[in-house]
Amino acid sequence: MAGTVLSRPPQLTRDLTSFEKAFYLYQKRLNERLAMPFSRYFYYNKGTPADPEWKRKFASRKTPSRDIGVYDAYGDEGWNDEVLVGDQTGERESVVESLIRDAEGKSIVEEAEKDKGAPIAGDPQIGEGQRREAVRIEVERPQARLTEADRSGDEKSLNRKLDRTLYLIVKNGEGRWRFPEDRIYGRENLHQAAERILVQSCGINMNTWLVGNHPIGQHTHHYPSTSGPITSLILANPLVGTSKEMEREEYGEKLFFMKARIMAGQPELKENAYGLKEWAWLAKEEVEKKVGRGYWSSVRNMLAER
Repeated sequence: MAGTVLSRPPQLTRDLTSFEKAFYLYQKRLNERLAMPFSRYFYYNKGTPADPEWKRKFASRKTPSRDIGVYDAYGDEGWNDEVLVGDQTGERESVVESLIRDAEGKSIVEEAEKDKGAPIAGDPQIGEGQRREAVRIEVERPQARLTEADRSGDEKSLNRKLDRTLYLIVKNGEGRWRFPEDRIYGRENLHQAAERILVQSCGINMNTWLVGNHPIGQHTHHYPSTSGPITSLILANPLVGTSKEMEREEYGEKLFFMKARIMAGQPELKENAYGLKEWAWLAKEEVEKKVGRGYWSSVRNMLAER
């Protein structure tokens, strides 16, 4: 028999651990101390509009970098470049907000509005001496890592757990959850059988790719010895030209799994040839909760942790 382990690879990198966040922030601050920066006049000509804007931002954050918080690399506290427990400076949300505020022309930290009521010199009759609202620049925020499918727990959606590998499992007519599987008919090989199984079980509305010609694992199940062999009538498969109707005795099943990737589409079980009832896209630990214990012991080492 052949089975197809169809998966959707991660779409995002995983979240960093707290140690990794602190380490990367430390490395950025260490670089600020050890790498001598160019003079600002290398980037901004003196007297240009960009020069005072740079001065304003630099006075707020004490450093050219936009994503390491308020840090003076050349001050008396420059050596103190590690963050304390609970500090949010290295958190993804804080870094993103700092970069966006800088792109919008704001300081990376909230500042009190200065000289709010100070008079402005000029002739108001010709449009001078009037305080005008500054042009607001809105930078588009990045999409959230959690999707609506994550929040609703929709196991049929591929738009969930974007930092994990998801696997397609189906519920057969006996109520068992397994990977799509079927017999090997005629003279077809494992690669051909795996492709056919996807078509006959999940329809033609999926764009998939078989990764290789060799199986990535196997599952063996022996029928109870007390009952003896089971006589099975095997009908010819309409998609396999070399298959024919035959009858034979079977003592168990040996199932070889082939690896495949999905690039687009979704399963359609309305006209499947195996009596499948349901399907789901699940991460490794979710697959364990659905399948049987013996089946899980055979497939668990084939599935990626993330």
